[in-house]
Amino acid sequence: MKILVLNAGSSSHKLCLYALGHTLPATAPIPAWEAQIDWYPDQAVMEIKTDAGASLEQKVALTSRRDTLSQVLSTLWQGPTQVLKSPHEIDAVGHRVVHGGQTYQASTIVTPEVKAEIDRLKQLAPNHNPANLDGIELMEKLLGQVPQVAVFDTAFHSQMPDAAAIYPGPYDWVNQGIRRYGFHGISHQYCSQRAAQILGRDDLRLIICHLGNGGSLCAVHHGQSIDTTMGFTPLDGLMMGTRSGAVDPGILIYLMRQGYSADQLDHLLNKESGLKGISGISHDLRQISQAAGDQRAQLAQAIYLHRLKSCIGSMLMGLGGVEAVVFTAGIGEHAASIRAAACEAMEFLGLKLDSDKNNNHPVDQDIATVDSAIRVLVIHTQEDWAIAQDCWQILGQH
Repeated sequence: MKILVLNAGSSSHKLCLYALGHTLPATAPIPAWEAQIDWYPDQAVMEIKTDAGASLEQKVALTSRRDTLSQVLSTLWQGPTQVLKSPHEIDAVGHRVVHGGQTYQASTIVTPEVKAEIDRLKQLAPNHNPANLDGIELMEKLLGQVPQVAVFDTAFHSQMPDAAAIYPGPYDWVNQGIRRYGFHGISHQYCSQRAAQILGRDDLRLIICHLGNGGSLCAVHHGQSIDTTMGFTPLDGLMMGTRSGAVDPGILIYLMRQGYSADQLDHLLNKESGLKGISGISHDLRQISQAAGDQRAQLAQAIYLHRLKSCIGSMLMGLGGVEAVVFTAGIGEHAASIRAAACEAMEFLGLKLDSDKNNNHPVDQDIATVDSAIRVLVIHTQEDWAIAQDCWQILGQH
């Protein structure tokens, strides 16, 4: 079975093609073809490679995201990165869909009703759900009736206890569906399962730190999400690349009384805040870290770490202890200094970080010392593989 996976993020779009047999492998296989599109204001940067070693990197002027996506997909069956004779060899398409609301608590085959609900929920995930829906509709255009599966980022958190999920506003909010949904669930679930494999046990209390352009923490107890930092929308929680994370809601009331519209506040909080808003340099922590001596850059990093440590503390109290802390996604996997600073704050718990392992580009590895009371894992998150697995299992049932 050939499964194509589309994973749309806020600043990039990842695509993978998996060729699977009658049984699923125990660990993630290398995709037969994979691509990534990084979005910039006036251009897109495409990087494509195959398991046979062919590669292609290209910058293109940005007309529309759908046109660029279509152009990248065409390299599957033509050009130097061709791995298929035609698009009709694709048996199924899996999509990461950020918001499933209360309607979808598990992956599901895409129908007109599912598309309508994804569209309705775009007001809660305006940076993601429209892109997810675009990908579904483009696949319908290119592939016709090929089965498509929506894999929801909110599903892993759908069984969180009410005490963690319900906001302390008027109870009528519950009836309106205003609650904490949580996001990055595909990544958190994968990392939970991978941590159990690495440590050889599944009775774990985990704090998973998904740190990328978007970021969230998740408290996992025996494989179940019991708390997370994102809420009703992906805006809550940690300081992120361009998102503010949690702020006093009174600030928004104050700004509205000054004349700010809902759209202006949306843009301010989602696009002009976080690392970009404080540093004035970039949303990318790597670029901020290179601005040695710049006071705003230093402040941005200090706030980022302060918020990260505070949220880790919150997850720790909810779990009542922790066996392992997991770092994943772009910053979590590659920023050794962020891992070191976060772990230093947990030394009072008996956590001891092995600095040599931490600084040696670890992948799916325990970087704590042998005598550490808490394990520290760096896991390469495999959202695309998790989506492909769900597709394989759902289509097998049908």
